[in-house]
Amino acid sequence: MHRVTDGAGLRERGKAKRRAAITRAAFELFAEQGFDATTVAEIAAAAEVSPRTVTLYFRSKQDIAFATFDSSVEALTEALRSRAPGLPAVHALESWLREELACHDDLDEMGVRMFEANPELRAVKTARMAAVIEEGASILAEDTGQRPGSLGPRLAAAAAAAVITEIVEHPEGADRNGAITLAMAFLRGGVDAMIASENEKQAAGT
Repeated sequence: MHRVTDGAGLRERGKAKRRAAITRAAFELFAEQGFDATTVAEIAAAAEVSPRTVTLYFRSKQDIAFATFDSSVEALTEALRSRAPGLPAVHALESWLREELACHDDLDEMGVRMFEANPELRAVKTARMAAVIEEGASILAEDTGQRPGSLGPRLAAAAAAAVITEIVEHPEGADRNGAITLAMAFLRGGVDAMIASENEKQAAGT
């Protein structure tokens, strides 16, 4: 039984290692020679795997480019949706952001350089962020008692997305913890203002 479990664990670690090697190789090549100019064969060679292995792990080059972005978005959405009852979304966001940055490594820094070097990828990232903002606006609307689609939650979600992007892409060595504290105070102030405004409207209508 132990041998089966250990074997399964080794296989999963092997898969994770190959996936990380492919991602790392692709990020480097995309940053150095451009996304369009880079081939799957070049990524495979740099990662020391076969081109077929690359396609087994990723359906396209764009999937590789957005590997870490997509996993971060999924983790954030899960953190917000599974937060404890009564815990404000901004508090869950802060916890996630601090944990995310605690795990930040050179691959994340390479991802920043990759996006900076490829305007076409930045455009796709902006489009994907729109979906993230929409999801965040829905969560904030629930949190603050606003109507779905109302302006306040949309503005707060857009501000939160901008804050996350700015902090994650902050230069190495900057006081990220201090930046998070300041940013969260800013976001909480906006959310508290929305709640106060909604309470005033309800009081006026009674």
